Amino acid sequence: MSSKNVSGADNQQERLRRIGWIVGYVDGEGCFTVSFFKHPKSRLRLKWQVFPEFVITQGSKSKSSLEKVQKFFECGSIYLNKRYDNHHEHLMKYVVRNRQDLLTKIIPFFEEFSLETAKRNDFRIFARIVRMMDKGEHLTERGLEKIRGFTSQMNTRKFRA
Repeated sequence: MSSKNVSGADNQQERLRRIGWIVGYVDGEGCFTVSFFKHPKSRLRLKWQVFPEFVITQGSKSKSSLEKVQKFFECGSIYLNKRYDNHHEHLMKYVVRNRQDLLTKIIPFFEEFSLETAKRNDFRIFARIVRMMDKGEHLTERGLEKIRGFTSQMNTRKFRA
């Protein structure tokens, strides 16, 4: 009896530690964004694609940390973003774009385990937009304009002296 309880407690403790690490990691290196792309030849009436994504960016030396996040969420992809400027390493990006993964994995996680920085507000807006999209609101002129208004409130924090 005690060995199973200890093991269960250890597993729970490890899970909580991992959750705290992920929340802190995303607070520092993550981003919730919504982009718009014009598609003049699209069969959609409004000709716009709304593109939500959750991204964590790291130098290529830290790829293993992105792999841990990918394994935890069981979704998303990791991409190499080559840099040819004065930096000494390329960037890696963990990206979740699939709307169902955002709705069933990413959003519920960050609603249960809240971010601590200004990204909390970006996340709230992001979650609202993804849910609007799930209802098809992005396919109407009114809904698209509401989404544009919400995105103008995201990722606006600048460092202030």
